[in-house]
Amino acid sequence: METIAVVVNGDSMWPTLNDGDTITVLPYRGQELKLDDLLVFTDPRDSSRICIKRLKRIESGGLFVEGDNPDPTASTDSHNYGLIVEQSIIGIKR
Repeated sequence: METIAVVVNGDSMWPTLNDGDTITVLPYRGQELKLDDLLVFTDPRDSSRICIKRLKRIESGGLFVEGDNPDPTASTDSHNYGLIVEQSIIGIKR
């Protein structure tokens, strides 16, 4: 089975993931998304950056994602940049 290795950069997903951890995700090919999936996607503000966030809501206009860190200032996520589009998803981890 094909997987993608992604290195975590930063503390937005702490305590689930730590800075420097490597996770493997399945390439996204239109699989059904489920709440609490970890999504790897291109940053909606800078397509050269990759983000890892948790799927919290599926809305008609896109996907609401947020970091796991309980400190609200520790994660730049849908609270800052709004919904992401499904086409930006690179991989998922359940």
